[in-house]
Amino acid sequence: MDGSPPLPVAEFAFPGPLRDKLVAAVLAGRKTTTTSLRIEYDMEDELLPSVGGRHLVIDSMARPVAVIETAAVEQVLLGSVSWAHASCEGEGHTDLQQWRNDHESFWHSQSMRDFLGDPGFTVDDDTPVVLERFRVVEILPDPPARLGGYP
Repeated sequence: MDGSPPLPVAEFAFPGPLRDKLVAAVLAGRKTTTTSLRIEYDMEDELLPSVGGRHLVIDSMARPVAVIETAAVEQVLLGSVSWAHASCEGEGHTDLQQWRNDHESFWHSQSMRDFLGDPGFTVDDDTPVVLERFRVVEILPDPPARLGGYP
């Protein structure tokens, strides 16, 4: 790079098919928002994204594929997530309930429960989440072809 400090890494989901699908949606411009559990930031003692902050997007092989810049951040309860936000996650959901079902399935997955160290972890309308809107500022050279679907 240019001698500036390294960018923090943006990881969408866990490595594997879902991450690659989400990264492809970012590269194609279909994914411009994301929703994270607040507890993830707390347990890793990580600061919330800030407007203007940039992150390096990595694929499932930890290869950098793009740089994104945060345009907006909001903390809300899961039951307050709007369709305006959810529809911009680029996953092809047709309504808020479908978005919610998919996200709950991910958050209730064994992988997430293992990551959180809580085998009984569950979410409900009162679960704090972090909503982030971002834009791609740079697609890095030669993103893997298997992430196809981007311009």
